[in-house]
Amino acid sequence: MENMSTNPLAKYFRQPAIHTKLPSKGQFWPEGSLELPVTGEIPIYPMTAKDEVTIRTPDALMNGSSVVDVIQSCCPNIKDAWRMPSVDVDALLIAIRIASYGHEMDVDTHCPYCKEENNNAVDLRDMLGRIVCPDFSKKIEINGLKIKLKPQEFKSVNKQNAITFEEQRILDSLSNVDLDKEVRIVTIAASMSKLVELGISTVTDSTDYIELEDGTIVNNPDHIREFYNKADGSVVKSIQTVLIDTNKDAAIKASSVKCVKCEKDYEVPMEFDYANFFVKGS
Repeated sequence: MENMSTNPLAKYFRQPAIHTKLPSKGQFWPEGSLELPVTGEIPIYPMTAKDEVTIRTPDALMNGSSVVDVIQSCCPNIKDAWRMPSVDVDALLIAIRIASYGHEMDVDTHCPYCKEENNNAVDLRDMLGRIVCPDFSKKIEINGLKIKLKPQEFKSVNKQNAITFEEQRILDSLSNVDLDKEVRIVTIAASMSKLVELGISTVTDSTDYIELEDGTIVNNPDHIREFYNKADGSVVKSIQTVLIDTNKDAAIKASSVKCVKCEKDYEVPMEFDYANFFVKGS
């Protein structure tokens, strides 16, 4: 009789399809959230049928749970994907896409020279290889303080994206001409206040520590948040400027494709729409 404690089909379970290095090289991951092999490469498994449904569920995509669930399913070495640094998210999702559907992805584009509509196959391996982690080793010196930055955790980024989406929805609703003027003013003021708070949260979550002139290290998030709330506005603006430039360094680089009609090469910016990105054949 079949041994019920051991599934005879176990050897047919999915196996790692590829191994990949993280752009962060394992830095910035909180203790216990990642088991990094000595090779520095983590195994990536293809998605299960459940994963494919999960990653395309709108509500789960909105709150980030689908991204977390799929990454933890396909990357067993990742124990807590909510805590992963933002610089690793896109690389992991691209690797999962490669493991599940292969390294080529079709993209529809328009040639900027002859306006021809093209369907090109983009090599995701090339895209994956060009994702880099920005240099967070340099400290920003402001008013005698040395501010050390770090990438935000996915949980923080996801929360902020949700707030931004909701605030944009509210602001769009204000275009209703029938809306009371006073209600519009109060709503706009409240939205602006929330966006300011969001900016403070972003710089706080992106700050590893602040070093005082006497060498004292301040890494308590509550103390850092209070500092940004009460410091000169130029301090926060300076940090935000650095973060914008840093995010550009971490962005997925455009891919080069050739027009089938005029045969000229042109750049195609790659944007992540998770629901469409994980559609087989796209």
